[in-house]
Amino acid sequence: MDSETCHFCEDAHRALTALAASYPLAVDTVDVRSEAGQALMARHRAPMSPLVLLDGTFFSSGRLPRRKLEKLLKNRYDDAPSTAVAARETHHG
Repeated sequence: MDSETCHFCEDAHRALTALAASYPLAVDTVDVRSEAGQALMARHRAPMSPLVLLDGTFFSSGRLPRRKLEKLLKNRYDDAPSTAVAARETHHG
């Protein structure tokens, strides 16, 4: 694969980083060209990057649905603000 810049990946990374300032969100980024990235893409049958997982569960592929993610985090943390969520994204480097 070429190492083209992926604007969806850049956007998702910015959004996840911003949300991590408001919620206990640990962002783990994996290059889609790596063995681990390829395995995640295959396992979750993601058609495009970025693949975003929350606590290891598929959340989205492609353009990050920010409002949906913000709503999910708000609902989760209104009830349990101390619970951490791990977000992992695969992206083009």
